[in-house]
Amino acid sequence: MKTDVDSLAAALYVKTDDLLKDSPQLAPWRPAVGIAPQLSDAELVTLAMMQAMLGFTSEARWLRYARAHLRHLFPYLPQQPGYNKRLRKAADLIRRVTRALARDTMLWSDDVWVVDSTPVECGRSRETVKRSDLAGWAQYGYCASHTRYFWGLRLHLVCTLHGLPIAFALTGAKADERETLPDLLAVEPQLIAERLGQTLIGDKNYFGRDFEQRLAELDIRLLRPRRKGETERPGSQLFKPLRQVIESINETFKGQLDLERHRGRTPGGVAVRVLQRILALTAAIWHNDHTGQPTMRTLTAYDH
Repeated sequence: MKTDVDSLAAALYVKTDDLLKDSPQLAPWRPAVGIAPQLSDAELVTLAMMQAMLGFTSEARWLRYARAHLRHLFPYLPQQPGYNKRLRKAADLIRRVTRALARDTMLWSDDVWVVDSTPVECGRSRETVKRSDLAGWAQYGYCASHTRYFWGLRLHLVCTLHGLPIAFALTGAKADERETLPDLLAVEPQLIAERLGQTLIGDKNYFGRDFEQRLAELDIRLLRPRRKGETERPGSQLFKPLRQVIESINETFKGQLDLERHRGRTPGGVAVRVLQRILALTAAIWHNDHTGQPTMRTLTAYDH
């Protein structure tokens, strides 16, 4: 099987179409009586993945490109307003397809996870902050890696060491990582029920006796750096090389998948644009896994 963007698109389309045939209730709701859409839901999900993979942050520019170069894959392409509306209504379907792809890899059962959060900036001017539909969700927060404040959200990610997204959440920029992670795991209790003795690697922000007790009750062992005043923690000799994994995953989202240029202006718009990028990374890892590629988290064969 080839590793190029057309092969990835064809494989994702077949996977999504089969999923919808087996579970038609996953499709976005539409009236029983009316004109059937000319672009199927499976084609929509595939188109959304390719937009993120090929680096188009503008939906209008993406559709112009698709009409010029992708007619062999998509005989019918909607106008930009229709694509915009359908994409936002398909957010839950994109999330479920992402999970189905993740489960269909040999990485899903990995017993070591890494966790971190990364900023998702949503505006820089004061006027944007005052007028944005994101006001009330987006907040001012601090990005330690760039030593600056920003206005927006945080993407909280739990991934395997090979970069496969396991769980994720979007919160306000000030959300406490120690509160978000247990809530994230509580939403999907089957994630932990399927595993025994999971190891989780985090940074210094994931600390606290109560926090670690909550993880221990879920049979999760936390590895993190020693904070000032603490004694040496178990596993510290293994931590540094593994800790860089989550940083490189965040860099994949920001550098190759343009997370920082998402251009979302509403809660639904930001959410689906983040989901597109998580889908793109998951789909690439899934395809690399099934085609026997030596490096799972490589997008080079698909991003051009």
